[in-house]
Order: sequence, then structure tokens, then C-alpha cells
Amino acid sequence: MIESGEEPIPLVEGRYDLEPRGSGCVLHAWGEEGNLVRRVVEIKSEKKDRLDLLANSFGRTDIRLALVDEGTQIGRVQREAGHARFREFLRRILFREYRDRTLSHFSSAPDLEHTLSPSYVRGALHRGREMWTLIAAPPDLSPSATDQILSFGLIWFDHLRSRETDYVFAGLKIFVPRGRAHSTANRLAWLNPHVLQSELIEYDRTGRIRRFDKQDYGNLATELRPCLSEAATEEHVAAWLQSLRIIPGVETVRRADGLLSLRVRGATFATAGRGSLTYGLENPTPVGPQGIAPVLRLARELARYRSPDAQDKQNPLYRRHPETWLESQVRRRLDLIDSNLLSEPLYGQVPSVAGPDRGIIDLLASDRQGRLAVIELKASEDVHLPLQALDYWMRVKWNLDRDEFQARGYFPDMMLPERAPRLILVSPAMDFHPTTETILKYFSPVIDVERIGVGVAWRQNIRVVFRRRGSARLA
Repeated sequence: MIESGEEPIPLVEGRYDLEPRGSGCVLHAWGEEGNLVRRVVEIKSEKKDRLDLLANSFGRTDIRLALVDEGTQIGRVQREAGHARFREFLRRILFREYRDRTLSHFSSAPDLEHTLSPSYVRGALHRGREMWTLIAAPPDLSPSATDQILSFGLIWFDHLRSRETDYVFAGLKIFVPRGRAHSTANRLAWLNPHVLQSELIEYDRTGRIRRFDKQDYGNLATELRPCLSEAATEEHVAAWLQSLRIIPGVETVRRADGLLSLRVRGATFATAGRGSLTYGLENPTPVGPQGIAPVLRLARELARYRSPDAQDKQNPLYRRHPETWLESQVRRRLDLIDSNLLSEPLYGQVPSVAGPDRGIIDLLASDRQGRLAVIELKASEDVHLPLQALDYWMRVKWNLDRDEFQARGYFPDMMLPERAPRLILVSPAMDFHPTTETILKYFSPVIDVERIGVGVAWRQNIRVVFRRRGSARLA
């Protein structure tokens, strides 16, 4: 028997009772894992190895239960057991460290309506009318998922503050396993301390904790690769490029390493420079004895399937990397995004951000006054867009403050003023996650953010549907 937020209890003969009562029945299960009594009122769904139930208990309603066959769903049972053990582990830490406070709202149950993830434990600590919210990442969570804790922490803080109006909310406590605080610490450095106080806490497997020193916030590890001059193109490669460029949809983008990227609506199919041309969607291969013919075939196939007028919109080539397609459209009509931005130079993914593929395209531009603008592109709904955009913005500012860009060959012959970069989030208008505004309102006022929503037919033509500054809500 599985109830979200509780230790799973095996239904072993002699350790459970099922008793009819009124229009439902009472299910009582007990064992070393715990003791649960629930009045089952409805069967929600029934499968071969799973029965989903709706139950009540002692004033609580709409409790979700599941009776599962452990033989076929052992992975889920183990995950639920692990979550329950971590909640008790965290409960002991909180009792020891905050004896003068009362723990409430303690749960890891999913709440999709309010974007509350079951991957984390959340709760609140209060004393009198003062309340701190808390969120914790279990030790078996992946490093990338641990790095996402702040998104859900801000959502939880905002959600609870809107519900518990009798309390004064002091801030947010974030618990992460030892050694995994770095990314969250960097992000916390750029939240508004006048709106949200925060405390970052590491724990080890014995339950000992260490409060992260706020002096260590913003200690970035970033890499700014030199921007190299254009690689020389030999005569035979130049002829190949000329043949490829006449294919409708083929575009060329100069990379920071001096090479030329050949793309069809954002999908890279070849790279040219330093006397060679490599091609291929997955494993680039140098042009061989058969010459340019296979590259032309690949480019034409991409142009056919990766077209806004394509007949088969389920084709993998059409659906491939929508962010890069959006990037292609933005590069082509940057003036529609902001008429004050210069279309050249325009750099992609500079500086680099450590970590797994974020699924977000980063562009770095300058306006006519020399102020830098970070442009983040996302073609689908993503709760983490604001904080992942912040990751890139803070690195751009870090390098800008140290005059690294022009020292490494970026924005030549331009004067870059000592102003914090702008941050522009671009996404289809209907695909900004509903929590984007919630998260943005906790950003530092130093960060000049603008959200730009484009029309649903952005593959055909870019059309700006709305612009909003900061966390301003849509009408």
C-alpha cells in the first residue's frame, strides 16, 4: 500500500484488515514500516498490477492511495520508501536544529496544480507569527535535479505566503547534500534580499549540517573561449560552400572558433574551415572521394522536411531541435525582437555554462550604445527558464566586469559601457511556464529582464505578441 508522503506498507497476511463501512470500506495496514488506517471511498482506476483509490482519514479528504503489485512495480515502491526515509531523516535534523520552532506543511506529495515537485521535501518552520519555508533535496537525487531546487523553492515560498496570510514570512531555507550547493549559491547571490531572505544548508549522511557562507555566493566557475578570426577557406571548399548556399533554407553562422557552421533553419549539418568540410547530423564526417554529393543530398533532405510548409510535421527532422530553429528566426529578424540591437556581431553560447545540456539557446548581442544583451530562447514550456537564463547572465556580467570580452576578441572596435547586461527571454507566447512571473519577482533589481512572446506560427515568421518587463503579469 502506497500513500504519497508515507512509508510503503507491505500487505502481508495477518497484517491488514478490510472492513465494509457505509458506502465505502476501512483499510487498516500495519507492520515495521508503520501503521495506516484509511476509509476508502472510491476506486479511481484499476489496472492489472495497480489499484488507485481515493480515501479519507480523521478530517483529511481526497487522500490518494495505491495498491500495487510489488513484483511489477518494485522500482516505484523502492522510490516511495526512499522518500519516506529521507523525510524522517530530515525531520530529525529539523527537530535538533530548530527546537524552538514548529514544523508544518511537511510533505513531498506531488501537487501539479501548483507546480510542487515530489522530488523534494518541503515544509515550514514557524515561531509565533514568523514563518520560514524550507525545501530539501534527497541524497539520491541527480546533481542536475539538485541544481533545480531553487526554482521549486521559490514556487513553494510564494505559494505558502499567498495561503498563510496570518504569518510574516522571513525567508527560504534550502537543504542540499554536502558538495552540491555551488550552483544554488551562485543563483542566490542574484536574488533580491529585500524581498526574500535565504539560507543555504548542506547536510551529510550522518545528519550534520553546514550553513553555506553567503560570502561564497557568486563564486563562479566560467570559461570564455577566445574569439578567433575567420578561418581561411581554400578554393575547393569555397566552391562547395557556394553550391550549398543556393539551396533554399541553408544558412551560414560564423562561430567563435573561426569555423563556419552550415545549417538549415537552425539544424547544423556541416562545418567548414581550415581547408576541410565535415558533414553529418550526429557524427561529423570529412568529405570523402565522392565529393560534395552526399552533403548536397543531406542539405536538400533537411530543407524539404525542415520547412514551415512541410507536409509531415511529425517527421523527426521537422521536430529536431526546435530551439535552434527559433534561434535561426531570431537571428534573421533580430530587429523585431529589439530594434536597438545590432545584428552583428552576434555570438552563441559564449561564455560556456558548465553542466548538462540545458535545452536553451543563449545568444549574446549588443545594442547601439554598446550595452550587452543576453537573449535566452526556449521553444517549449520550461519551469527552469528564468534561473537557467540567470546562469548565463551572471557569467556574462562576470566577464564584462573584468573586461574579458574585448581582451579575447569579442565586440571588436566597440565601447562596452560598465552597465549590467540586459536579459531577454524569448519564447512562443503560450509556452512561457505559468511560474515564470513568480520566479522573476524574486530577481535582483540589478537584472533588467524583459519577456518577449512570439506568435504560434514562429516557424513561418517571427511576430511579437507581447512584451513584459520583469515580473509584470499579462493582462
